[in-house]
Amino acid sequence: MSISTWDEIRTAFHVARMGTVSGAADELGVHHATVIRHIDSLEDRLGVKLFQRHARGYSSTEAGKDLLQVAQATDDQFSQLVSRIRGRGDEVSGELVVTSLSTASPRMAATLARFQEKYPDLIIRYLTGEELLRLEYGEAHVAIRAGNKPDNPDNVVQPFVPQEVSLYASRTYVDKHGLPSSTDDLGDHKFIGYDDFNSRAPFYRWLVETVPSEKIVFRANDIRVIREAILASVGLGFSTVWEAERFPDMVQVFEPFADWSIPTWLVTHVDLHRTTKVQSFLNFLKEDAKTW
Repeated sequence: MSISTWDEIRTAFHVARMGTVSGAADELGVHHATVIRHIDSLEDRLGVKLFQRHARGYSSTEAGKDLLQVAQATDDQFSQLVSRIRGRGDEVSGELVVTSLSTASPRMAATLARFQEKYPDLIIRYLTGEELLRLEYGEAHVAIRAGNKPDNPDNVVQPFVPQEVSLYASRTYVDKHGLPSSTDDLGDHKFIGYDDFNSRAPFYRWLVETVPSEKIVFRANDIRVIREAILASVGLGFSTVWEAERFPDMVQVFEPFADWSIPTWLVTHVDLHRTTKVQSFLNFLKEDAKTW
């Protein structure tokens, strides 16, 4: 049974005990929308209705009663386990799962290494990519999200260090074609862009609005491919400053425009936000990021 399935079963168990969504939400310390989402997901997964909805609240169906008998036994066993391990909650040990876009990895990997050096009993899982891991299902302890401020009511969201983005060329390209002295000279150059004309990335919107479409001669949907195209002297392309610093052959065309920067956010689930492990990491990360 996955962690997400158990979370849903536990939620159903509390709904059955309390008889209402609001009562279960208060008992679990989560938003009522989370309770409804868990119940709907579990019923979809099982293909049966676990509750009858009525004006006074929720009552269990026959299938719901069968499932909740198992949940009761499991909850009792879990309570016994909690009693055995009580007192270990102040430790920074076990696994710490952090997720972000890969563009943050040039800074995050070093920070995570320093944090692990401080807490050697910790196992770190750093998961990068486009997929948004579900904090409400325990898939990550801390997420670093980019773009618009996340609005999930179950999460604690804090502003973090924005990612500066600039336009780059390879040294070989510069030797052959020179650099534009201003935005007025951009028409004399070729460009690398995203293969998504609807991208909301501020720097890419600027590119589409500023440069003739026929000048965007190379498009890709992977930032690593775009970086390799820049290094291969295909044309001018965007990169985060953090990433470009790792490649001496990447030459910054302009100082980063303020409009190109990407806001980032530290996101934690409300249930885990105040735990010792998460608070220790958040405090360390914020302090370490001052050196970025």
